[in-house]
Amino acid sequence: MKNIPLAVIPRLSLYYRAILESRKDFLSSQELSRLTYFNASQIRKDLAYFGQFGVPSRGYDTLKLKNIIEKILGLDKKWEVALIGVGNLGSALLSYKGFMKQGFYIRYAFDKDKRKINKIINGVLIRDINKMKTVLKIKKVPLAILAVPKEEAQSIVDDLIECGIKAILNFVPLRPYTPKGVVVLNIDLSIELERLAYFLKNL
Repeated sequence: MKNIPLAVIPRLSLYYRAILESRKDFLSSQELSRLTYFNASQIRKDLAYFGQFGVPSRGYDTLKLKNIIEKILGLDKKWEVALIGVGNLGSALLSYKGFMKQGFYIRYAFDKDKRKINKIINGVLIRDINKMKTVLKIKKVPLAILAVPKEEAQSIVDDLIECGIKAILNFVPLRPYTPKGVVVLNIDLSIELERLAYFLKNL
């Protein structure tokens, strides 16, 4: 596979959302630019990493491009997800139904709080975190969301990797160590708020 710049992937997601909202059979790069606020040349360059999809004088076949981006992003598959940590954030993620529309299904949830264990949120049973390794090894879940206290994060990440988890969406304000072959996407909400505060201060 070609070396694709990491910044291209989130832009593909935005192009995909714009395509879903469009009712046109064909979209030009200029029209995608108006919908996504990226310039047309950037859009053409991003899509060109994966092939030539445009139709001369017409633009991109909307349905064809939608299907292509789905395959690139893996949205043509259904992904089972494990949630580790069912505090306020974890509970909100469990209750959010938008993930399913994109093919992501939180099937398993784990926590150590005995008051939460065996409760059901949005159809998902919350299990004792002590059972996490056994369940995930059997079910072969590829993706996990981490929303646990900072001091517990690295240990749990180590356990997830032992279970065969290959991708982790990390909401803990800690960048855990992972070996090659395991992808971690760190989402630090405090940093994002700090960015907003900077922009507000400098308006």
